[in-house]
Amino acid sequence: MPLPRTRGTALRQQLAELRGPDVPPKALDARALAALAANPGCDRRALLDGAGVDKAKLAGALGAPSAFGQSQFAFMRGNAFEARVKADGGAELLRLVHEKLDPGAEAPGSGAVPDLSAIGPEGRAARTALALREATGTGGWTLLDHPMLALDVAGSAAFLEPDAVVVHPDGGWTVVEIKSFPMLDGSADPAKVGAAARQSAVYVLALEEVAARLDPAPEVRHRVLLVCPKDFSNLPTASAVDVRKQRAVTRRQLARLTRVEDIAAALPEGSCFSPDLPAEELITAVEAVPATYAPECLSACELAFHCRARSRARGAVTSLGRSLRAELGGLTTVTDVLAAAHGEAGDPADPAVAALRRAALLRAEALSGRVAVPAQVPATAASGGAREAGACR
Repeated sequence: MPLPRTRGTALRQQLAELRGPDVPPKALDARALAALAANPGCDRRALLDGAGVDKAKLAGALGAPSAFGQSQFAFMRGNAFEARVKADGGAELLRLVHEKLDPGAEAPGSGAVPDLSAIGPEGRAARTALALREATGTGGWTLLDHPMLALDVAGSAAFLEPDAVVVHPDGGWTVVEIKSFPMLDGSADPAKVGAAARQSAVYVLALEEVAARLDPAPEVRHRVLLVCPKDFSNLPTASAVDVRKQRAVTRRQLARLTRVEDIAAALPEGSCFSPDLPAEELITAVEAVPATYAPECLSACELAFHCRARSRARGAVTSLGRSLRAELGGLTTVTDVLAAAHGEAGDPADPAVAALRRAALLRAEALSGRVAVPAQVPATAASGGAREAGACR
């Protein structure tokens, strides 16, 4: 059985106790960090990711296994496309970077592709930093294939592996993200592009930490290159994506991860998320951490099915979408919304309540086939509306 969590221990020890004895931490990656930025109000995800809990195993132990993830077929297709893009020393990839991001520079011939192999993620990150420093002063094109970057997250290093980083002749650095979803007539699915932009913003932040250790610090370009298959072929095409907004949001959210210690300190004694525990104990521990579920979580978080079921059981309007939640103001549950719409609760001066009552009136009118007369509307106005409705019919 997991040992009870004790107060006053160091943060890392607290988080290790939350994972359970002998449970290795699951490393944070760019997808996880981008998902944190996309749902900033979810303390549950912030704590579980900060503690290195394997959320997929946790979801299975809770009885709500997640379908989140990439299929084996899509994974193989993506690897085959990436290999094609980087063939011949990355000639095609460098050509796309030159065409879309730096047309004024000298056209790339055969760019340098340094060897980034080393022992362990720390060794690979150090080798990547050395290769970036060496390439910055050469005045030519350099392609770093799957470099390893380290980003400080809540006091510990998260090791990230972008698809590629290109060093320009002027010394600037560009993140390259290669995806297997298609660009049709020069545009791709906005939702998928947005997810790729958030993921790339994490890499930009990690590159900026490397650049900050150099003197002078090279420019980390805020436009990244998104490479996708063209139309329905396997030929690569690319688009420049500005990630300044995503970078700012991600930086702000990563700064908030220092609150993980406060979230952990607020948990009941003995809380643990080890998947070996009985489901009842796990549910109690998970529900002790506030969550902010939204439909978008289904494509970004392994615990989405569990959180959705709990959100629906509470009648939370957030389960219907963030935009609807924003429109309803202080009405946080479906019960509150229905009571306000039927005139049983709510302040009539509240714009959300007034809109709900007006909507309920219009619905009743449509279902009855006649005009419903609201109490606050004069009879003459109502009769005029009835005449207009009759004329329409």
